Amino acid sequence: MRDKIQEGFEVFLSDHDKAFGAVRQVAPQGRQEIVVYVENAGDFYISMDAVEGVHAQKVILTRAKLDKKLRQAIAHAHDAEDPDV
Repeated sequence: MRDKIQEGFEVFLSDHDKAFGAVRQVAPQGRQEIVVYVENAGDFYISMDAVEGVHAQKVILTRAKLDKKLRQAIAHAHDAEDPDV
């Protein structure tokens, strides 16, 4: 699945959620991870084991395989957005 992921793909927890970030790097330095920029929180290294699927320039992650800090960052990714826009 790693070979399908490209920099710039949006990252989601499901097809029905809003994107919370974007892929910055795929398998840096030969590691089995991707680097994802999470809005309002910065970069996170995510194991390829947490990738549930890749399609239509979307990366879907499995929530249960993400660490607590990342799940908290995802929960607050859109806090700075203006709800009136």
